[in-house]
Amino acid sequence: MAHAKFPVEVLTPEGEVFNGEVEMVSTRTTLGQIGILARHAPLLATLEPTELRLYKTETDVLRFAQAEGYLQVGGNHALLLVEEAYPVAELDVNEIRERLQVAEREIEEAGEDTERRRVAERDKRRWERFLSLVQ
Repeated sequence: MAHAKFPVEVLTPEGEVFNGEVEMVSTRTTLGQIGILARHAPLLATLEPTELRLYKTETDVLRFAQAEGYLQVGGNHALLLVEEAYPVAELDVNEIRERLQVAEREIEEAGEDTERRRVAERDKRRWERFLSLVQ
């Protein structure tokens, strides 16, 4: 069954990743998995690293590795502001493993520096999640 389409934008600090109409957005907030359809109630949420799925139709699905960020829904429009978003098909498993190792080293070297540790732990969670999308 087809659903009504609505505009969605996915933006990173480097620029626009997606701008178009979809039937559904599937992502993860800090409270859990969420699906957004047309005419969804207004919403503001914090996003966790996950697989972002943009359903252009039931069978045409764009898949992205999505980092932390924010989701705003209002006026029949969804805006995702995320640190990073990469098409899953373009992920390099070796590069992700290297970044995961760097994050693990940062955690070990952080010592009493709680901010450094927090950032490294966040990065580790992100790279672990991205790695799970390509294995």
